[in-house]
Amino acid sequence: MKAMILAAGLGKRMRPLTDHCPKPLLPVAGKPLIVHHLERLRQAGIHEVVINVSYRAEQIIDALGSGDAYGVRIHWSREAVPLETGGGIQQALPMLGEAPFLLVNGDVWCEALPDQHALQGNDLAHLVLVENPSHHANGDFGLVGGRVNQTNTERLTYAGISLIHPALLAEQPQGAFALAPLLRTAIDNQRVSGERYAGLWVDVGTPERLAALESQLQS
Repeated sequence: MKAMILAAGLGKRMRPLTDHCPKPLLPVAGKPLIVHHLERLRQAGIHEVVINVSYRAEQIIDALGSGDAYGVRIHWSREAVPLETGGGIQQALPMLGEAPFLLVNGDVWCEALPDQHALQGNDLAHLVLVENPSHHANGDFGLVGGRVNQTNTERLTYAGISLIHPALLAEQPQGAFALAPLLRTAIDNQRVSGERYAGLWVDVGTPERLAALESQLQS
């Protein structure tokens, strides 16, 4: 299985930290956040990784290179302008191939990955869901019996980690577009499974959350 790390965002919420350093290279526990992702992917047996880049792209590419130092092979998908989540994945599909792949948001901290065989049958996606953080109290989706829905009153938050079948993006026009509407359509069509993760997960979206994560990891 291959993986894709989403790393093309502008990091506006992380300013001023991202004025001169792209968000994926911000340090956590002594190394860039994105390096933790690369190390977890390697430990999970995934050695082919696609990373999309736009803002300060050359800085990220210079820092990570070919991926040899981390035991993986990195393929770079450059975006002249950010293509949002869906458009970024679509542009990278030729590098990802026709099989399901692991998708990881570059700005989350999570100490686990889903089983590579979790995407089954006719499903188009398998989502990792977590308890709602205070900054996203209403959550995103419901989860019953391993199936994701939009109807449950008890909702969980999408962790930014999933298994995706390329067919989820079939027939989408080129250019920038969001992934969320495609996921919601697939959920309504009963083609999305999910799991609940109870371990440490953080959306490292602001300087305050980054500092809190650093403090928690040091304690």
